[in-house]
Amino acid sequence: MIKLKPLSKSVFVVLSAVLMFSSPSSADEDNYSPLDSPSFFEGLNTFTAVFSQIKQMYVDEIDDETLFNNAIRGLIEGLDPHSSYLEPVDQSKVSESTMGKFGGLGIVIGTKGDYIEVVSPIDDTPAYRAGLKAGDIILQIGDQNVSQINLEEGVKLMRGAPGTTIKLTIGRPDIAPFVVEITREIITVTSAKGLLLEEGIGYLRIAQFQRPTAEVVEKIIGDLVEKNEADLDSLIIDLRNNPGGLLDSSIDISNLFIDEPGIVVYTEGRTPSSNMSFPTKPGDILNGAPIVVLMNVGSASASEIVAGALQDHKRAIIMGEESFGKGSVQSMMGLQDGYGLKLTTARYFTPSGRSIQATGIAPDIALDNISLKDEEEESIDFSSQEKDLKNSLSAQDEEEPAIENPTELTPEEILKSQEEITDARDQEFVDLLMEDYYVHEAVNVLKALKIYNKK
Repeated sequence: MIKLKPLSKSVFVVLSAVLMFSSPSSADEDNYSPLDSPSFFEGLNTFTAVFSQIKQMYVDEIDDETLFNNAIRGLIEGLDPHSSYLEPVDQSKVSESTMGKFGGLGIVIGTKGDYIEVVSPIDDTPAYRAGLKAGDIILQIGDQNVSQINLEEGVKLMRGAPGTTIKLTIGRPDIAPFVVEITREIITVTSAKGLLLEEGIGYLRIAQFQRPTAEVVEKIIGDLVEKNEADLDSLIIDLRNNPGGLLDSSIDISNLFIDEPGIVVYTEGRTPSSNMSFPTKPGDILNGAPIVVLMNVGSASASEIVAGALQDHKRAIIMGEESFGKGSVQSMMGLQDGYGLKLTTARYFTPSGRSIQATGIAPDIALDNISLKDEEEESIDFSSQEKDLKNSLSAQDEEEPAIENPTELTPEEILKSQEEITDARDQEFVDLLMEDYYVHEAVNVLKALKIYNKK
């Protein structure tokens, strides 16, 4: 048993740090002071005893700064999967996370047990072309066993100079673990693409919600109307494996299709500044034409906000799988010496009051991912959702998966990329897309609605 020593100089250093961290971020929030909590000093005394024993007896000498940083990191990362303590170098990386160019593999990842899970591959990236899928488990990065490292260390191992390669050992249902070798490159994310599947039926793929995505989507719909030589009869919005992105972008895109008073999404937290509501705006660029939204377990965050808003406003039919369930809000706070704090401060709720966190968006029409299903073999379920992550928040008390630093493309660059892709694929791409089970079923539903509405 460790005998507790009197409060030392270290205690006052820690106390000063805690007092600094507990300062309110805005004037409308109550000022919490740990001095008001008797249990604070009990815990602080235990912390000091452990700190002293490490300093005196640990096999290697550890400096105070390292120990304090480790303690703060453990304090924060024990809360939930999305809160984290950011070192100065990580701060700059996070600040780039709303854009469209970055170096790496092109995957959104989270944790599952002791391993790293692929939440979703990003369209047309090395990871996507290598065949990685939502729900894949990364067992090994190079020679490093993933169970021996944390998520942040895994991200660092996968990053590297463009042109270099990395081997990943992947676990997937129904098959033995396998190795893929992926070449890193500068990733350019085209946030939205569109094409005309057949007369009157448009297809819109949104891969990620970036700053210019709403503007790009509006332009794509205009182009599809022009190609159709008439207004669209219906639209498929494909949000599968979309990891999310900017809240403002998801709200703007929702408002492109909603033409009634109400809200798109609202947030609730413990402080007044965490409680926000985002209203709808009049104007529906489809003039009420039916919409089917495709989702799967890789659809997260901003994707779920859009799907939830369109579903609650009865503006779209949601088809596919239950979504990931990432419905928490993270706030960025600057600390001294360039350090930062990313802290979960609120939960997202759909217009009807449904919590997205840990529950996700349930489809109106459920579809099996038949490309992964094998009825004759017992499968090992590697896939997971937000509720399965370590320390995951519950839906409510009874805020990227980590995404590799995207940077922004201009609307002009995105639209130019869209035109080049559309010109290249033409009917061949449409034929391939029509073989997609989800798209095929969505088209059938839209055709049935068209017939029904004519009666």
